[in-house]
Amino acid sequence: MKKVAGIGLLLLLCTLWSVQAQRTTSLKINEILVINDDNFQDEYGQKSPWIEIFNASPGTVNIAGCYLTDDIRFPKKYMVPKGDVLTKISPRQHVLFWADNKPSHGTFHLNFTLNMDEANSIALFDSDGRTLIDSITVPAGQRPNVSYGLIEDGWTLKHLQEAKRTLPSYQQVTDLWVYFDDSVNDGRYITPSSNNKILDTNEKIENFKENDSWGIGMTLTAMGVVFSGLLLLYLIFKLIGYIAVSLTHQRVMKAKGISIEEAKDIAGQSGDIYAAIALAIYEATELHDEENTILTIRNTARTYSPWSSKIYTLREIPNKK
Repeated sequence: MKKVAGIGLLLLLCTLWSVQAQRTTSLKINEILVINDDNFQDEYGQKSPWIEIFNASPGTVNIAGCYLTDDIRFPKKYMVPKGDVLTKISPRQHVLFWADNKPSHGTFHLNFTLNMDEANSIALFDSDGRTLIDSITVPAGQRPNVSYGLIEDGWTLKHLQEAKRTLPSYQQVTDLWVYFDDSVNDGRYITPSSNNKILDTNEKIENFKENDSWGIGMTLTAMGVVFSGLLLLYLIFKLIGYIAVSLTHQRVMKAKGISIEEAKDIAGQSGDIYAAIALAIYEATELHDEENTILTIRNTARTYSPWSSKIYTLREIPNKK
């Protein structure tokens, strides 16, 4: 019993570790600003290069213990300190790290900075210091106050290919990483600790309104999903019931020492035989069924003694005459 409990505990720990690891791998390097001349300021009022990390998972992820580096050969260059509540990134939210080479300024200040003249390789490693979560090489020749980031928060090439197939505005898009410049009115603005793309409309909803304004297709799809799920549940429970009945029959046959052939012979008997057996059992157990409607009342003999009467045990009220 102890051995089984130990194995179960080990499996549970492995499951929890894998879930945590899976959540950590959902972190994405989302946006980077190399030359910060007139952009976002840190809590000290200084303008420094920054790196934005995005949590693409539906659950909260704690980035504490992970490593950020500008040299993939040294993955443990900066470890995100543990114990800071701000390292817990909410679902679909961001966290900003300042590449100012001033780690003494706090948890989100790295011990390296970004090079203005050369390409910068940035990598995020898991807490083991070996598992690469995400990496990106920022090209050389970055312009001041122009960031380099994903076209949509947390996107991969798979997301881009799906968007090109379903959304008209992405038909001509070829690059997953793009430049964000506030001076160009093309809808791509520098957004530290915020969504890379600022939306005033939802293209999917607009497409839905255009192609299915009455909602008939959505209704039929929803009904189809619901009824398909109910049918699947019916078949599953039907199969489970059949298996349970079969196992019960097998246990009964094994306990009674009956083979499958004998069981088939018993099951193949006609209904007349079972009716005769039932009638015989009824006659044997109900021999006096005609007396069931007769009510019999008998006198019960009771012996009476004055010594058992309660009136002799009561105290009489004194007579005042």
